Amino acid sequence: MSDNPSPRPFTERIKTFMPRSSPLNTSQQRGIEEFAPHYVLKLADGALDQQAVFGRVAPLTLEIGFGMGHTLVEMAAAAPERDFIGIEIHKPGVAQLCFDAGTRALPNLRCYSEDAVEVLEKAIADAGIDTLQLFFPDPWQKARHHKRRFVRPDLIALVRRKLRIGGRFHMATDWAPYAEWMLEHMEAAPGFANAHARGEYHPRPDWRPLTKFEKRGQNQGHGVWDLIYERID
Repeated sequence: MSDNPSPRPFTERIKTFMPRSSPLNTSQQRGIEEFAPHYVLKLADGALDQQAVFGRVAPLTLEIGFGMGHTLVEMAAAAPERDFIGIEIHKPGVAQLCFDAGTRALPNLRCYSEDAVEVLEKAIADAGIDTLQLFFPDPWQKARHHKRRFVRPDLIALVRRKLRIGGRFHMATDWAPYAEWMLEHMEAAPGFANAHARGEYHPRPDWRPLTKFEKRGQNQGHGVWDLIYERID
């Protein structure tokens, strides 16, 4: 028997997301009809060719679960020297990102409407990412659902493989138990070093825009925790 069995098929894996649907508004419908053909990448097209997609090879930021995409669009607009790819399965969020990016004619942003694990495994080259962002993921609060959390040993190892040496895994959450979980798992993860100080959260960096949800939470006294880990080998 092989010591390295093949990965389980996607249909058998424990998903880190829960599919949901809602109707599109007018701008989102326009985003799908007018701009999605340019901005949406497809896993069926094979491995990402950054030169073909962006016309260059620049430092690549990949964000998992960008929600409605507003902060990712702002980050792409603020850093034209970098390329950005978002991954989101919620169709209105994909549609909104396409509309916002399209109406601003952003050249350095694309997205996948696919499962993030499959995108990482099948489309992203090893050591191909400069920064991987995971902002406010579903905390899967119930103990029986903790296995669905993205920050877990097997997926941390996958992130490590996809980051370049010196690349960064940036996480943020407003759920204190998940922040503690992230800190515990990342401190124990081989190949990573805390970019701030061992065992400590990272001060909120200026380059992460505040979301409306986060601003509302701050006004209500809710905490937000950032963690940034650098791949060291």
